[in-house]
Amino acid sequence: MKNTISERVADFLKNFPPFNILEGNQLQKLSYEVSIIYKENNSIIFTENEEPHEYFYVVHKGAIALAKKDTTNILDICDEGDIFGLRPLMAKEKYKLEAKAHEETILYAIPIKEFKPIALENKRVGDFLIESFASNTRNPYSIKHSGKLYGVSNSTDTNPESKLLDLQPVRYSTNLVTCSESTKIKVLANTMTINNVGCILVVKKNLPVGIITDKDIRNKIFTGLVPITGTAKEVMTSPVITYPRELTITQAQMAMMKSNISHLCLTEDGTPETPAVGILSKHDVMVAIGNNPAVLMRAIKRCRSTKSLRSIRHGVMNLLRGYLEENIPIRLVSKIISELNDATIKQVIKIVIKNMDTEPPVRFAWLTMGSQGRAEQLLNTDQDNAILFEDVPKNKRKETTAYFLKLGAMITKELNTIGYEYCPAEMMASNPLWCHSLSEWKEVTTHWISNPGPDEVLLSSIFFDYNVTYGDKKLTDELSKHIFESVKDHPLFLTHLASGALQNPSPTGFFRDFLVEQDGAHKDFFDLKLRALMPLIDAARVLILSHSVKSINNTAERYEKLAELEPQNKEFYLACSYASKALLKFRTIQGLQHNDSGRFIALDKLNKEEKIKLKRTFKTIKEIQELLQVRFQIKNILG
Repeated sequence: MKNTISERVADFLKNFPPFNILEGNQLQKLSYEVSIIYKENNSIIFTENEEPHEYFYVVHKGAIALAKKDTTNILDICDEGDIFGLRPLMAKEKYKLEAKAHEETILYAIPIKEFKPIALENKRVGDFLIESFASNTRNPYSIKHSGKLYGVSNSTDTNPESKLLDLQPVRYSTNLVTCSESTKIKVLANTMTINNVGCILVVKKNLPVGIITDKDIRNKIFTGLVPITGTAKEVMTSPVITYPRELTITQAQMAMMKSNISHLCLTEDGTPETPAVGILSKHDVMVAIGNNPAVLMRAIKRCRSTKSLRSIRHGVMNLLRGYLEENIPIRLVSKIISELNDATIKQVIKIVIKNMDTEPPVRFAWLTMGSQGRAEQLLNTDQDNAILFEDVPKNKRKETTAYFLKLGAMITKELNTIGYEYCPAEMMASNPLWCHSLSEWKEVTTHWISNPGPDEVLLSSIFFDYNVTYGDKKLTDELSKHIFESVKDHPLFLTHLASGALQNPSPTGFFRDFLVEQDGAHKDFFDLKLRALMPLIDAARVLILSHSVKSINNTAERYEKLAELEPQNKEFYLACSYASKALLKFRTIQGLQHNDSGRFIALDKLNKEEKIKLKRTFKTIKEIQELLQVRFQIKNILG
């Protein structure tokens, strides 16, 4: 039974981030230095503008309220396992909020002097604390703290593009097949066959001393240089060339070329003096290179059938999975995956047009809408698309429309073949409601804007995120111009659009608990799309439209543009941008883990850190909805 105070502290902390990332000895050492503080209800831990303490705090039992001094408006409540008071660690500034016990509370005070070296050594710990601090300052991308970790330059992370192209980690096999030096060649050859591997590692006292590959057996056994009755020691290549496990694609290629070998042995510290952790083959490197975006893009453009495109889609998903595992910035990931998605759709359209009896009779544009139109469709979700074609004389309208409806039906069918589900509401170019000439689209959008009922607002919110994937951009430019002019002529439309943005249900209840679905197929699941993502997406759309900003569809980029246009709200809009990216990343990870859209989350499957990251965005959602209510006077006009 644990009976010392430090052991009990360690047992508690190890269940919560970022302490669950620490090595056991680090956590034990830190726990000896932790102070335990008892606070009665309403007692102050620190107040606004107070000089920084030598500690930051973790709630052991009870709750802490964070608020501006002399106000009753609580900005946040920290409960069991939550961290607060990070400002002295991150910025060495006076506190910006007051921290007060919301009930009887026991705190663990973590000494900054002891913790700082640990955080500097462990990047995951540092990243977590930066995000936590960012959520308190409402701006994780604050210029003041950009590129710095507690005052230490973080310059190695300033060029993620180079990491993607030149420093992409390579996956290796951890399925080590080994033998001893005295193992007979016939035995080790059978072992390699049974395990279906191209090499076997020769170990002595658990350390690698040699490696035998298929090539060694061919060159030494079949040529008679070593008898089949010989041992591993006679045929192995020694000493073993070893590298650390964090090897990158570029480094692996260079290593294999330098030594003219096809397999690398990866050890704990990169030397033969520590046990092997994996084997990296030339095949592994080639697979990794095949998942490079430039290689995938070339492969997509060479495809002549949708069947071959479907197999490439698997490579795109592998690329996405690898980027997320390596914590590549989600904006860069979104841009790359969206470019690959666009290229795939464009290639499908080219293939279909080639198989049509005739070429398109007039200029047209294929519009992707919804998440793909915003460059936020990282997973294979359902289709949202439309066709816009050039105006034709009245006597040609019927046959022209028929051609493009047939084209739309064939394209949507082939998109379904490669993994894009049909839209349940049939918002697709195969539907006559989503396939129009320019003048017809102008009439449709004018109707939506001048008669903004619930259905019209919903259709507008879907369509107005369109992006040209294929065809004539001049047509869409003319339509966009018409839409912005119509919005100016009908300012009440923005109020209705803002009101529509407020219809999504709240992510949390009265006690800050996640609100889950009460019935249906997803009962007791949290709807991440409807309750968290859509409020931010809808708000960004109406706000950017109110500024008449064209050609920015991505939600995070819309908020960043709003930060430029409204300097007084810069910090807040940047927080919205961060929240939208964090939620998109969270949904994508969940979708990859469960092989679905990532929309519905089983909360009991989330750990404390994941729940913290989710809740961190909810305050921003509440605030952006409050801004819409005030700015567009929704209650006054619509109430």
